[in-house]
Amino acid sequence: MATQHPQPTEIKLRRNSRLLELCFDDGAHFTLPCEFLRVYSPSAEVRGHGPGQEILLIGKETVNIKDIEPVGNYAVKLRFDDGHDTGLYSWEYLYKLGQEQTPLWQEYLDRLQQAGYQRREPETKDSSTD
Repeated sequence: MATQHPQPTEIKLRRNSRLLELCFDDGAHFTLPCEFLRVYSPSAEVRGHGPGQEILLIGKETVNIKDIEPVGNYAVKLRFDDGHDTGLYSWEYLYKLGQEQTPLWQEYLDRLQQAGYQRREPETKDSSTD
């Protein structure tokens, strides 16, 4: 018998603040930046085809999601304004990103620093107008 993973009850894109809000049926609520979602895309283009093949993306501080396309009852395809639109974000993967956001983000920042890239914090617009 397959394990039932939490299902989203709400998905809301806040374009001005470049955030994706997710609420799940177990009460979990995550707010994931578009940059975070982009650099942790499940696509082979970003993840590679095995351990150690991941691509470090730089310069994605201002990337935004331009469209969210449902895929069956198990995932969404996120279309980013930098042209990236491959990889399916399953509910299970989005939940995992939400749960592990802090260590994954730190890992990304550490990798940027090791690569000598100076990340620039983007300006954010008022999220009340999203």
